[in-house]
Amino acid sequence: MDFDTKMKAAVENVKERLNTIRAGRANPAMLNGIMVDYYGVPTSIHSIANITIPEARELLIKPFDKSIVKEIEKAIAEANIGINPTNNGEMVILAIPELNEERRREYVKMAKAIGEEGKVALRNIRQDEKDTITKAKYPEDEEKRYLDNLQDTINKYNKEIDEEIKLKEEELMRV
Repeated sequence: MDFDTKMKAAVENVKERLNTIRAGRANPAMLNGIMVDYYGVPTSIHSIANITIPEARELLIKPFDKSIVKEIEKAIAEANIGINPTNNGEMVILAIPELNEERRREYVKMAKAIGEEGKVALRNIRQDEKDTITKAKYPEDEEKRYLDNLQDTINKYNKEIDEEIKLKEEELMRV
């Protein structure tokens, strides 16, 4: 796998993690990573239930097997996503509360932390590639060209992460 592909993967990871931060609107990505105990096997909510958004601030989670409604409710409560699930016997209902100013600022901090982790991942990829170039014993001018290309690439992906963070911050702070 070349360094460009690794950097793209790091940026995609940042985007996916940013999608899990809620912005006061219902989004099925909020449930990413929540695992439900489905007959003793940890299973993602997305694979055992249908998730719909009937209103901008409400998620309905309708399991394919109604007997696991309680397990889904329990998994969401334990995931501590800041929303209390309720169930009507057939489905789990998540009413997304309005975000207050303090909570919005916390989410912005979380988004910035995710962005910084992504940039650290990019720097680690750059360092690995830099070590590979140095060990390859290229002629000096060729090595410099490779290193300049590497720096240009990391600058491009750092800028992409910055743009994603800025978009998420604007989304979070919009009332």
